[in-house]
Amino acid sequence: MRLCRYDGGRLGVVRGDMVHDVTDVLEHLPPLSWPCPPGDHLMNHWDEMRPRIEAAAERAEGRPVADVSLLSPVANPGKIVAAPVNYQLHLDESRADTGINFGTEIKTIHDYGVFLKATSSLIGAGDKVVVDWDDRRTDHEIELALVIGKRGFRIAEEDALSHVAGYMIGLDMTIRGTEDRSFRKSLDTFTVLGPHMVTADEIGDPAGLGFALTVNGEPRQASNTSLLILNVPQLIAYASKAYTLHPGDVIMTGTPEGVAPVKPGDTIHARIDKVGEMSVAVG
Repeated sequence: MRLCRYDGGRLGVVRGDMVHDVTDVLEHLPPLSWPCPPGDHLMNHWDEMRPRIEAAAERAEGRPVADVSLLSPVANPGKIVAAPVNYQLHLDESRADTGINFGTEIKTIHDYGVFLKATSSLIGAGDKVVVDWDDRRTDHEIELALVIGKRGFRIAEEDALSHVAGYMIGLDMTIRGTEDRSFRKSLDTFTVLGPHMVTADEIGDPAGLGFALTVNGEPRQASNTSLLILNVPQLIAYASKAYTLHPGDVIMTGTPEGVAPVKPGDTIHARIDKVGEMSVAVG
């Protein structure tokens, strides 16, 4: 199943090039009271809500996806966990390019660990990446992103994939500089997720997914998740050593070589095998 949010917060199931409105199903979510529990409210109740969503999609008329404005598939992730320099060739280019490293020593993911991005940086494919720091280079970074569907702490690698609800394309936009990653990657609009969440059963093993990114039709990045330094199960296990992972939490798995600047007026096009593709405007 391919789940999307669109047009101000409606919930839809994407089939082919049509979106089927299942927003009414959200009435079955239990009421929230303060303080709200950790996690995204829909994802906290995913197991009981999924059959209702699938049944509603069968009844709903379709509308062309091209006619709607796509939001982030996850409305309220408790945290966005990201993996730095998790492809060897990106590590190599980061060490060689002063436009990326700003004279600082680039270490490995084993040295840095994972880091957190602000949830306020989150947008969807129908929104616009805002690049307005004229004195700074802002780069695109395509990544496989995943959504946690089951709470876990200190998750074993062999159990890790059972905690995944689905996968998305992620764009980890980055201002270059000497500040901490969590600052430079957390500006408003700097986390793009979309175009929809593909449930884990449709993906199977996330190893071996090819993906690519172009800017205005120019090829920039192309790689495969088989080249991750820490693969998806390893990342989930690693992150969960530090953080309890709650349903709706997002993990971004890292970007390959080919990162480069974007400017207002550009269009970023990203695709990942089995997940889909999306075009995102830069303003």
